[in-house]
Amino acid sequence: MILEGLVTTTSETGQLHLAPMGPRVRPDWSGFVLRPFPTSTTFQNLKARRAGVLHVTDDVSLLARAAVGQAPAVETIPATTVAGFIIKNACRYYEFRVTTLDESRERMHIECEVVASGTRREFFGLNRAKHAVVEAAILATRLHIIPPEEVLAEYHKLRILVDKTGGPAEEEAFAFLEKHVNNIAAGERR
Repeated sequence: MILEGLVTTTSETGQLHLAPMGPRVRPDWSGFVLRPFPTSTTFQNLKARRAGVLHVTDDVSLLARAAVGQAPAVETIPATTVAGFIIKNACRYYEFRVTTLDESRERMHIECEVVASGTRREFFGLNRAKHAVVEAAILATRLHIIPPEEVLAEYHKLRILVDKTGGPAEEEAFAFLEKHVNNIAAGERR
């Protein structure tokens, strides 16, 4: 199963990096596989430090902004077992260590073992608008392979779910992503 979440890693100097990731999670949560691109900061940090923290969150605004490289500063606390950071507002977190790192593929294949975990707060629950924002965020990260007009056509369908079932947080996150994609589309038309 692939879970959409947020991963925090640290640079060799201890600087926090936050990125959305969709790891393939083992059913028992003992570990997972990350597949970042080789040029990503997440990959570089994991290669150097071999540890990080995976977060489960229902904060779709943070997911949306992180997906397009505009994550706001987040409050964190030190991880308990690895050199890293836990997002204070996350629902759950999973501290991990890298067990294997395969660089022979187009996308890296990083096997991770969970070494500590915890719950920070209750998960809100299932909501179609939150899922629509997550899907919109994923589409926004694919603009190098999907034309902006196609992404915006999908956004038109997703907007219906946000309008029907979303609250202010989902509406704001979706509007942010729409503006981001529209700006890219406008830049390509020039």
